This record gives sequence, C-alpha cells and structure tokens, in this order.
Amino acid sequence: MTKVELAIDQWRREMPDLDLLPMEVIGRLGKATRLISRGHLDPFFQQQGLHQGEFDVLATLRRAGAPYALAPTQLFEALLISSGGMTNRLDRLEKAGLISRAPNPEDRRGTLVSLTDEGRALTDRVVPLHVENEARVLSPLSRKEQENLSALLGKLLEGLDESLS
Repeated sequence: MTKVELAIDQWRREMPDLDLLPMEVIGRLGKATRLISRGHLDPFFQQQGLHQGEFDVLATLRRAGAPYALAPTQLFEALLISSGGMTNRLDRLEKAGLISRAPNPEDRRGTLVSLTDEGRALTDRVVPLHVENEARVLSPLSRKEQENLSALLGKLLEGLDESLS
C-alpha cells in the first residue's frame, strides 16, 4: 500500500462522508512528481554534469532555433522562474562555457543569451538521452495510456491557467 493509499484509507475511516477523490488525485500527482524528480531526473542530470534547471535553460535556447539566442526576460518567462534565479543559472552556464552573453543588437539596454558551440553540442547529446530516460519513467503505462494521461493533464493545466488569469 502506498503512502497516498494509506492516507486516503485513514481519512475514509475518520471522515467517511467526505469525497476524497480530489485529495487522492493531488496526492498521487505530487508523489509522482517527487519520485520522478528524485529517482530519475535529478540523477540523470547529475550524470550529465548539470542541474535540471541548467538543462532547462540550454534546452530552451536550443529549441528556439538558430541562432539559439534569447533575451534573459524571454528565458525566465519561458521557464517560469524569477529573474534572480535565472541570473544564477546563467552565471553557472557561462562559467562552464555553455552559453555566452552579448549586447542585444535590437535593444541597446539588453543582452542576448546564446548557446556556445559547446553548449549546443552538449544539448544535442543530452536531449535524446533525456527523452529515453523519460520513456523509461513512463514505461509502466502503455502508449495509449500515456496519450490519455497527457491529454488529461493538458486539460487540467489549461483549467488551472485560466483560473489564475
């Protein structure tokens, strides 16, 4: 019995008239997120010499397409983190030679963050391995179940986004 199932069973005993499905779903989502991060994603990125947040920056720049450059504001908005958190990531990535910062030719006050050749090569090597790792994480589910879960989570996220707007 999982911790979520145990908690739900205990609440059913203590409050039998309460509809606990929302608690069960949210509990399972949270537990899955923690297990995936701690057991699969964090170790994978550590093996690659990265933190997940650093990979997120590199991947965002890479998927932006040539010339693989974005303004810091575009990066932190895409990654939903604070500008301070972004600055720390960029400092580490620049020190490692994976990104560079240069004046933005379209905004004299701004900068552009770009993948270096080394950063692009690393990202191009790591992304397929990352997708394989994610496939292993989801392997208990059939392809159809993964598609259904993706659709349901997409619907949930859309509703959550609307409720915050």
